[in-house]
Amino acid sequence: MQVFTSWAPPSGALGRILADTSRRIAPLRRRAAKLESAAAAASEPPSFLDALDRPTVAVIAEIKRRSPSNGSINPGLSVGAQAAAYERGGAAAISVLTETTSFGGAPHDLREAGAASGRPLLRKDFLIDPLQIVEARALGASAVLLIARALPPSMLATMIAEARGLALEPLVEVHDRDELERALALDTAVVGVNSRDLETLVIDRTVHDRLLPLVPEDRRAIAESGMATPADVRRAAAAGADAVLIGTALSSSPDPVATLRTLTGIFRIDRAG
Repeated sequence: MQVFTSWAPPSGALGRILADTSRRIAPLRRRAAKLESAAAAASEPPSFLDALDRPTVAVIAEIKRRSPSNGSINPGLSVGAQAAAYERGGAAAISVLTETTSFGGAPHDLREAGAASGRPLLRKDFLIDPLQIVEARALGASAVLLIARALPPSMLATMIAEARGLALEPLVEVHDRDELERALALDTAVVGVNSRDLETLVIDRTVHDRLLPLVPEDRRAIAESGMATPADVRRAAAAGADAVLIGTALSSSPDPVATLRTLTGIFRIDRAG
C-alpha cells in the first residue's frame, strides 16, 4: 500500500477562500432536488478529454475577472463575448472561474459560456461538496477542477467518483510530489500541475519542470499558472505538458483572439517513460 504524508486543512489564501466556500454550501443544499433534476435532464456535454487529444499543446483559455494575486483583471468582462472569442482563437476548451468572492465569477457564467461556444467547459472553482459537481453538470460543464490541497484524501476520492458518475471529467490539480502521487493513485485521467502555491500565492515555474515529466503517458498533463507567452508554452511543452491553462493574459488582453492564436500551434513533446 502506498503511504502519503498526512493532510491538514489549508491555511493562507486557500484557507480563506475555502472558508468562504463552506458558507455557500448550505444555501446550495436547499436547492439540491432542483439541481439533481436539472443535472439528470442536461444534454451530454462535449468531451473535455477528447479536446486535449491533439499533436499540439492544447490551450485551455480561462475566463477570469479578478484574482487574489493580481487583483482586478477585467471586471467588466462579458462571459459570452469572451467565450466566443476563445473559440475563434483556437482554444481547445474554456475554463470558467465561477468562484464569487475572490474571482468575481458566478455559477451561471457556465451557462452563458456554453450558449456562446461549443467548446468543452471546465468549471474552475473551489469544490468541496459533491453538490457543487451536480450544479456544474446542470449548468453544462464538461469537467470540474478538484484541488488536491483543498480536499482530504477520502473526499478527493469521493469527488472524483461523483464527477465520473455524472459523466464529468475530473481535473485533479497538484502542486507537489505527494499530491501528484495521490492523484495518480485514484481514477484520474487528467492531472493539472499548478506552479502557484495556493496558500502563499507564490509562483515557482520549476514545479512544472519537476512534476510534469512524472505524469504517466496514459494520463493527460496540464500546466497551470504563470504562463502568458509562446515561450512559456514551449517551456511547458518541453517539460511534457499536453495542455496549458492560461487565464490572466487572455482575460486582460484587448484582443483575446489574436493573443490566443499566438499561443496555439506549439507541438507537444512526449514524456519519457
